Formats: sequence, C-alpha cells, structure tokens
Amino acid sequence: MKKVLYIFSLIGLLAFSSCADELNTEPTDKVSGSTIFADASSAETAINGVYRMLYVAGWSSNWGSENCGQTAIQLLGDLMAEDHLMKEQGQGWFYEDYRLNVHGDYSNKAGRPYSIWNFYYTIVSNVNYIIASENTMGGDPELKNSVVGQAYAMRAFAYYYLIQLYQQTYKGHEDAPGVPLYTGATVAGSEGSPRGTVQGVYTQINSDIEKAIDLLGSISNKVQTHVSHIDYYVANGIKARICLTQHDYAGAATAAAEALKKPSLKVATIAELGGNNSVKTADVLWGMEIIADQSSGFASFFSHMDADAPGMYASKARQCISTGLYKLISGTDERKTAWFRGAIPSDEEKTASSYTSYCQIKFKMADYTTRTGDYLLMRAEEMILIKAEAECHQKEYDAARTTIKTLGNARDSKFEERLAARTDANTYNSDTNAPLETLMDEILFQRRVELWGEVGRIFDMQRLGLGYNRNYEGSNHTEKVTTKNTNAASPLFILPLPQSEIDGNENITSADQNPIVQ
Repeated sequence: MKKVLYIFSLIGLLAFSSCADELNTEPTDKVSGSTIFADASSAETAINGVYRMLYVAGWSSNWGSENCGQTAIQLLGDLMAEDHLMKEQGQGWFYEDYRLNVHGDYSNKAGRPYSIWNFYYTIVSNVNYIIASENTMGGDPELKNSVVGQAYAMRAFAYYYLIQLYQQTYKGHEDAPGVPLYTGATVAGSEGSPRGTVQGVYTQINSDIEKAIDLLGSISNKVQTHVSHIDYYVANGIKARICLTQHDYAGAATAAAEALKKPSLKVATIAELGGNNSVKTADVLWGMEIIADQSSGFASFFSHMDADAPGMYASKARQCISTGLYKLISGTDERKTAWFRGAIPSDEEKTASSYTSYCQIKFKMADYTTRTGDYLLMRAEEMILIKAEAECHQKEYDAARTTIKTLGNARDSKFEERLAARTDANTYNSDTNAPLETLMDEILFQRRVELWGEVGRIFDMQRLGLGYNRNYEGSNHTEKVTTKNTNAASPLFILPLPQSEIDGNENITSADQNPIVQ
C-alpha cells in the first residue's frame, strides 16, 4: 500500500535569541517533539526552524546549488517569462528553467518537480505540528497566538506557491486538479491525500491566511520581533498576493493597504536599497537575515545573481534584463542605470564580470568575504504596486494614480509627466513589448521593473492571461523558444508531479499527472 512519507524533523532548526536582534545559531535538534510543542516559547524554536528552510539549499538529491529555497522559486519564475534571461548556460542551473526544459526531470529526485514539491511540503509538514498543538500549547497567550498565527501564514504561503507551480492560475481553472492538502500532523505511514481541486486549495489558503491575520492581529505588539518572522503586516501582504491571483481586487487593495500601515515602513530610495541585500532597509516588510556562518555560499541566490562575486556561479552564467523591457524604461528613471547595464560594445565587454550588455547589477552580495547578503521576501513597493493595480482593475483611477505616484516619483524625476500621458483604463496591451498607453499599462510596467527578479514574472503573466514572444527585433534572448508554447495557459508553465509522489501516495496515480512536455 502506498503511503505519504512526509516526516517531521527537528534536525537543523535554529533559534532566535531572546532579544531577537540577531540570529542565535545554537542547534535545537536535541529537543524532543513532545517538549518543543508543550509551550509557546519552545514552539517558537520550531517556527524559527521553518524560516531557516526558506534560505537553505539542498532540496533535491543533486543539483542542490539551484535549489536554494524561496528565492530559487522567485528566480525560476522570472526566467520562465520574457523580461529576464541568462547570457550563458553555465552548468545548466536555472538555464533549463529559462529554456522551458525541466519536465523531463519529473522521474528523478534531482529535478525541479521533486525539489520544489519537497521544499514546500516539508514546510507544510513542520507547521502542521505547530497548528495541531494550538489547543494544548501552554505558555504566554500572546506568544502562543503569534507562533500559531505564523504557522497558519506559512501554510498558506506554501500552498499558494504549490498551487501556482503545479496547476494553471486560479481564474478559469477553479475545477482543475489541485495539490494534495494536509492540515494535520503527518508521520511515516500517514495516508496520502488526493489532488482535489484548485478551488479547494484556495479555500484552504484563504482560511489559513485569515486565521493567521486574526491571531497576529490580536496581540498587543503587531510588529515582528525579528524581520524574518511573519507578523500582522506581512500576513496581510501575503493575503494581498493571494487576492490578486484570485482577481479579488477589493480584497487585494484592502490587504495591501493594511500591510503598508506597518510603523516606519516607507519606499526606499535607490541609494538606500543598494544591492537589495539588507533587511535593515526601511522598505522591508519581510526578509531573511543571513549571517556569516549561515551562508550557503555557492548555493545561494546571490551566487546566481552577482556576476562580480569572485568564484560565484553568476560569473559564468550572467543574469540580464531583456532589451524589450529595458527600452521601455525612461532615461530619467534611476533604475535604468542603477540596476542594469546598458548596451556595451562587444569589444569592451569583460568575461566573468557584470560588465556585459544588459547585465543586472540590482542584486549584489553584501560581503564578498563571507559571501552573504540578506534575502528580501516582501517590500513596501510591492504592496504599493498591488494596491495600485487592484484600484485600477476596479476603475478607481484617481486612487490608482495617487497610489502609483508614491513609487513612481521616488524612481523617475519626470514620472508625473509620464503618468499624465496614460489614459484612464483598466485594459492592457497583450504585447508586452508594445508602447504603454493606459494607466494599467503603466502600473504593470512599473511592477515589471521594480520587482524584476523578486516575485516570478511568470505568475503575473498567467493571472493576467498574457503570453509572450522572445523573438522580436533586437532581442537579446539567448533562448527564444520559438517552437514552444508560450501562451498564458501553456502546460510548460506548470510542473509535472514528481514520480515519487505518484509512487508513494495511494490516492494519486499516473492518471492524475499533469501534461509532460519534452
């Protein structure tokens, strides 16, 4: 009989110090499961370990360097679309995502289908133990609400990415097969769940994030004790993302506005953002602070992004902005030169360096000696963009203009003039390389530039019903994928279920598999 094999483990969990100013690296693998969930302070150790999962590598049997936690998913989601490219193939890490060629790996535990499945379901398995202890956990009531609220938020977060990666977008696919749902503690031998439906998964996601917001909103100090923690404001940010995907634009606008109420939160200047590598920047809602002895070095997001980092992977496989997007950025927009190289004559380009045409310089390691840089998982600017888009979808054009100016004026000295040229309309161009005309065109464009490399462009394209073409005049794409389906609902944009799940779950068979496109 086939059984699900998600096993809760305390190995490698790290705790935060009591003052929460910096990470405490004392391992907690010797704490028993019964002890750790007995009271809120012990359970907090477990949720800290879950956060650590977001930035550690090694979720597959091989190719661990490209499976470096949450930022890997955001990067591959960008590379699957049209705004982001790899100039060189390197050893193939992330390049196969870029060329839409990972489906064939579903049968082994080294590829994307397994590594992502393993990553998110490990998170689900761990937080389910915390949630299962909700009614028996002792200790300070506010700390308990905080820990359990964070667990609910992380479960919503994990299922939100699982359903986007293993099925088409929510709108129009509500009755399509979903992903297995587990809401109780599982052990070796627990029976596997069937796929259910997309709607069923989103019903659980929405229930979890609402429970998280209720619990985190009930405590007197709604701001996280450490930026790595989910607090009331971050939970609302996660809800804003979920609502946007579901086309619940009123909900998205409200949740984003609530997230933006976090004390001292503000739009960061380009100078303040630097290399987008510090959780101390004033715009950061949620991020992972990486200290020297927790750096994964070569197997890290910055290793894949920073072409100037000595000996790191990006020097051999450089990440670049597409010429299609670059040419749409105004010359008065600071991001055009601060975040990206422009065109560089071929005889002046350098190898193993960011000094090559259109190379990204937005993401830089903070310290080359320790090979560290913090991971920014949610910024104020994203919430502004969600709010503006949601308002525009609802034809609240004056509100949308006011909202987007908050970001645009901080990036482009002539943004007011640029915005004035856009017509009040919630329609948008189906050709993502075409000139901008409507207010919605402008808002979506600002999202593409501001969040380049951060949120996974392919998810936006799916929810907006947009396909793409990389084979345009002047394209710098190294993989133009002209023979592949790049329409919004392409089966190439979702992953096959890993064969290990079909083999190990009695309620899923080969008939439940997603289309496999070689």
